[in-house]
Amino acid sequence: MANSPTLRIVLAASPLSAPIKSGVLGSAHATFDFVDVSPVHKAFAPMVRDQTFDISELAIVTGLQAIAYGQPIILLPAVVASRFQRGCLITRRTGGVTTPESLVGKRVGVRAYTQTTGMWVRAHLTEDYGLATDSMHWVTRDAAHVEQYRDPAFVEHSEDDRSLVDLLREGVIDAAILGNDLPKDEEFVPVIADAAARDRAWYDQHGFVPINHVVSVSSAVGKRDPSAVRAIYRLLLESNARLQSPSDAPSPYAFGYATLREPVEYIIDACVEQGLLPRRLSVDEVFGPAQDILDGTAA
Repeated sequence: MANSPTLRIVLAASPLSAPIKSGVLGSAHATFDFVDVSPVHKAFAPMVRDQTFDISELAIVTGLQAIAYGQPIILLPAVVASRFQRGCLITRRTGGVTTPESLVGKRVGVRAYTQTTGMWVRAHLTEDYGLATDSMHWVTRDAAHVEQYRDPAFVEHSEDDRSLVDLLREGVIDAAILGNDLPKDEEFVPVIADAAARDRAWYDQHGFVPINHVVSVSSAVGKRDPSAVRAIYRLLLESNARLQSPSDAPSPYAFGYATLREPVEYIIDACVEQGLLPRRLSVDEVFGPAQDILDGTAA
């Protein structure tokens, strides 16, 4: 491996990434300089704006926006983080919204309008309850990772220093979408009371867990070191094959064009409905550059 390229890479800690980051799994075609970025979403803007890293975990919405706006990013058909999302929408136990339908006209806080968890919650509200995205007023803190994107008119960027949890507690917003930072306080409850059951029914219908993050590669690396790109993809496949889980447990990981075609089509449709994309992308446009590099590895 002495003559192999060394690539700067960002992958969040997970059972999937652990064997690669520890060196248990390696490749003769590349060495990887792992950069610790925590939380991992702080790597997304540097990746799409400046290609600060050679390879990086990337939110699927950010990746689609990067392609739509012509950023030199390649998305691999490799999902490295997924989760069920309905339980991420919360309100106050006392004085909050009482049903999903009562969100119409209300103020809903989310870290960024482009945040993938927010996209999924809005998609579920549309699919389950017929709620149009613009029927609610969205209150955000962060701008999009892709700097060319502009939020729709029904989105407000707040400069308030208080956290979304504090804004919800104090009644400034009526509901909030939170992910790994969901509060444990009993004063908050899910807006969708039967979230877990609906999530499982949705999975049984659609056949995949809502996708959060995929793997991205800078176009320069894809052109200069295609064997290294193939190497990281194969390592992820190998790591995934080693994981043990109950046969009926939905996996947060997924690989391959055939596996991801319908999920990505679903996400593109949701992004168009929510004003997250300037135009409708095709799945071939999304994964075509990776397909050329991987050359049948990810069929």
